[in-house]
Amino acid sequence: MDSPFVETLDEQFGQLAEALPAIGIGLAVLAAFVLLGWLFGRGVRLALIRRGDRIHAGFLGQLPIWVMSLVGLAAAADIVGLEGLAAGLLAGGGATAIILGFAFRSIGENLLAGLFLVFSRPFRIGDLIQSGPLPEGTVRAVDLRNTHIRDANGRDIFIPNALVFNQPLINFTRDGLRRPVFTVGVDYHDPIEAVRGEILARIAKVDGVLETPAPKVVILEFPAAYVLLEVSIWINTFAGTDFPDTQSAAMEACRRAILDKGWTISADAQTAVALSGRLEAPGPATGSGRGEG
Repeated sequence: MDSPFVETLDEQFGQLAEALPAIGIGLAVLAAFVLLGWLFGRGVRLALIRRGDRIHAGFLGQLPIWVMSLVGLAAAADIVGLEGLAAGLLAGGGATAIILGFAFRSIGENLLAGLFLVFSRPFRIGDLIQSGPLPEGTVRAVDLRNTHIRDANGRDIFIPNALVFNQPLINFTRDGLRRPVFTVGVDYHDPIEAVRGEILARIAKVDGVLETPAPKVVILEFPAAYVLLEVSIWINTFAGTDFPDTQSAAMEACRRAILDKGWTISADAQTAVALSGRLEAPGPATGSGRGEG
């Protein structure tokens, strides 16, 4: 006589053998729904890319896969005989519902936030943005959970959509215009108005600097050793103008405008040159550079 354990094992194997055809059909149905969702999503993505709508293409191209996968999973469960499993789990106790709610809360938040971001269009693929205190970067994609940006150091940053949606968002390139700003110190004895005019004439000739909005040179403040001038220009990134190169060329034009006329950059020979917040070795000039979107 077989032991109870062997009898139970035989019974379980028998039930599994009887269920195998249904399991196979269920898996085939699930695979068919996933494949259908992938094909439909690929078609949507290609159609939107042809229209030039890359941000919708990435997001909406993934939705059919998830939707059809969920439908296929429900159909497969029904075929296998597990149609009451989800209802049973939820009806089995409030703790299960709470656990599932917490588990899927962030997924739902990011999905809805991604939908709002895609359809409200606060940015496009290729825009330079900054979300709250996070680093600024170029938008590469928006998917169901994350917004993918790449910063100036080549780092790929994946920000949850809900974080982008709920924080202040800066778009530096919405209309293509950006405003580099830098400062330079000039001797008090130099003719300030003439200095301003010469700087304006030089930077206006720099390739990529726009005539409208016009460049500006204004007196920023009066430190003890020199007059501090602020120089600002406008560039159009949509025209292919490189922000760092154009700012650098404008700074060099400003420096040459002062030196070629025999004027003095900073009256204090012991003042250090500060560029982007880094203190360099002492020299005869003072200035700083920064960029504003």
